[in-house]
Amino acid sequence: MEQLKTYAPLITRLFLAAVFIPAGLGKLGDVAGFAGYLTSGGLPAFLAWPSIIFEVLLGLSMLIGFQARWMALLGAGFCVLAGLLYHFAPADQMQMIMFFKNLGIAGAFLMIFAHGPGKLAVDKA
Repeated sequence: MEQLKTYAPLITRLFLAAVFIPAGLGKLGDVAGFAGYLTSGGLPAFLAWPSIIFEVLLGLSMLIGFQARWMALLGAGFCVLAGLLYHFAPADQMQMIMFFKNLGIAGAFLMIFAHGPGKLAVDKA
């Protein structure tokens, strides 16, 4: 059980990093297209670059466990907001799956916020 307590936070952080680093870097291929997508949810296009930078920094923070609690709290808010603005469409089953995926990821971030990044992190929990 102790090994699980040691490695579970690390594995959780690695899984979160595996979502956010490629997502942020992938948006660099079409920043204008991403800016257009942002406007479809009601956000201004100028938030494209801050969003991309945030996603990459969030993933890196989870990867190494630096400032993980605060970044996890911000990440949870980011996921809930993105889910509500871009995926909450009760008539569309696929969008609702994406919405609940976002809520699940937000839950993982809240666990990191509540319990810390674990022993195997730059910030020790």
